Amino acid sequence: MLLKRSQDRTGILGILAAGITLTVLAGWFLNTRVLTGITLNYMLMGVAFSAAFANMVREDRLGEINSAFSPILNVSLLAAVADLGAPLNFRLILGAGSYTFIYIAARAFGKYFGARTGAKITGMPVTVRKYLGLTLLPHSGVSLVFTGIVCSVLSPAEPALAEIVQGTIAAAAVLNEIIAVIAAKKGFELAGETDKTNG
Repeated sequence: MLLKRSQDRTGILGILAAGITLTVLAGWFLNTRVLTGITLNYMLMGVAFSAAFANMVREDRLGEINSAFSPILNVSLLAAVADLGAPLNFRLILGAGSYTFIYIAARAFGKYFGARTGAKITGMPVTVRKYLGLTLLPHSGVSLVFTGIVCSVLSPAEPALAEIVQGTIAAAAVLNEIIAVIAAKKGFELAGETDKTNG
């Protein structure tokens, strides 16, 4: 049994290593030989590869792969978020000003009413329609990923604009991790998805 698990893990890691290598080589070839004036982002290419890979594998097999790959994935995510968060200049938070509040309000509006509309169209229960949007409000590492991508593209041409984006997202992340987490917790409670006696 242990030998089979070891062989499975080795096979999974081999497939992923081959896929990542192929993705990097394809990106390098396209960036240096085919595209002119346009640069493909390696992080987005990795996301695209992962999405394609996940949709090509049977659901039961995907569960096995996730279980085997989980330790490496956890470390990789931690490293990616730390790498993307490190360049964010938190001194820009105060300078972000109205952009931060516009971003937070627009994001909250889109999350809440987008979830509500989608739930209504798909015939979800009333609790899902009312409270799903609240549970989607907290920020995650995804915002840092795309902030890193946007700033890397903007910095050479528009460094001032890149600073505004950095400050806005940094400020929004700080505020959302305080306000939105409370809203999300309340959303779960109102939907009856948590045991109030434990929390």
